[in-house]
Amino acid sequence: MGNAWFETVAEAQRRAKKRLPGMVYGALVAGSERGRTIDDNIDAFAQLGFAPKVAGHKNERDLSTTIMGVESSFPVMISPTGVQAVDPEGEVAVARAAANRGVIMGLSSFASRSVEDVAAVNQNVFYQMYWTGSREAMVQRMERAKDAGAKALIATLDWSFSNGRDWGSPQIPEKIDLKTMVKLAPKVINRPGWLWRFGKTGKIPDLTAPNLQPPGGQAPTFFGAYYEWMQTPPPSWEDVEWMRKEWGGPFLLKGVTRVDDAKRAVDAGVTAISVSNHGGNNLDTTPATIRLLPGVAEAVGDQIEVLLDGGVRRGSDVAKALALGARAVLIGRAYLWGLAANGTAGVENVLDILRGGLDSAVLGLGHSSVGELSPADLHIPRDFKVTLGGSGLTES
Repeated sequence: MGNAWFETVAEAQRRAKKRLPGMVYGALVAGSERGRTIDDNIDAFAQLGFAPKVAGHKNERDLSTTIMGVESSFPVMISPTGVQAVDPEGEVAVARAAANRGVIMGLSSFASRSVEDVAAVNQNVFYQMYWTGSREAMVQRMERAKDAGAKALIATLDWSFSNGRDWGSPQIPEKIDLKTMVKLAPKVINRPGWLWRFGKTGKIPDLTAPNLQPPGGQAPTFFGAYYEWMQTPPPSWEDVEWMRKEWGGPFLLKGVTRVDDAKRAVDAGVTAISVSNHGGNNLDTTPATIRLLPGVAEAVGDQIEVLLDGGVRRGSDVAKALALGARAVLIGRAYLWGLAANGTAGVENVLDILRGGLDSAVLGLGHSSVGELSPADLHIPRDFKVTLGGSGLTES
């Protein structure tokens, strides 16, 4: 057997592609329309350069931080992603890896494992919700997450149901039963490693959403939950404030790209925002989040915590985001590649890669902590930054 360890997230992605059935891998890649945003999320980080120092480096470096009052060993958090059935343990495997590395677990309401199961292996869980269903149902879901021990709520409100990909969308079944398994057999039989991983546990991929199960009812399928979401009228800013008050604790609004939205979020009383374009899965051609971060951080960073997600693949990306005003970053595809490549150990591997890369950047830039990173540590191209929702669209 070859070495299960990998040295970059790109290698984890290569292994995931080799291990997973094409339709499963395609679901992780996702994206929308031309795929411009998903590409820009990644490419924009490479356009930023470092300004390293030659002497005076610090022998000891503190990478720790807090996110909405919860301690983290370094400023990376697991972003909530739906139905992680690329591994039999799914979100539980991810949560265990996050706990082992001292980072926060973001859990999707569309997850394949329950908030109770996940909170049992990681004491620092932030529960994520969409604006979906009735207010009564949303209150019940929030109360359930609180009872399980979730320490914060993440509200993801930036989804506009974009569909259609130039490279084609994967065919994902609504549920896995005998008929479906027979139909899909030709597409998965050539991935024996993935089949064996499920086979030895006696489990099949679970495409239900147990966190949306109503009291006394059945957990909906992923597509059933998705349909409820699509049929729910989109929220207003008053609804955001209601959700925040109903939760009554640390509250992160995810999906902000505009300065005016960031200011409205402050007015709504949120604890933090994440500058996010839904990983490139929303409106294609939305600029990369790292381009949008400086304008948002400058506008509201002294009032609330500003996080970033989208395109983070290296520890140096984390350093660049912090230098431009983020308190921490969220990762999505990166840990999913690790999960697909090697389960819990693969997610730990990804987190170790990011931590090591961040530590190297802090060392090379002559700092003793992540809190010292600033724009002075970077070479920023003249037309790099983009501000949306300020006085029109500006670039600087």
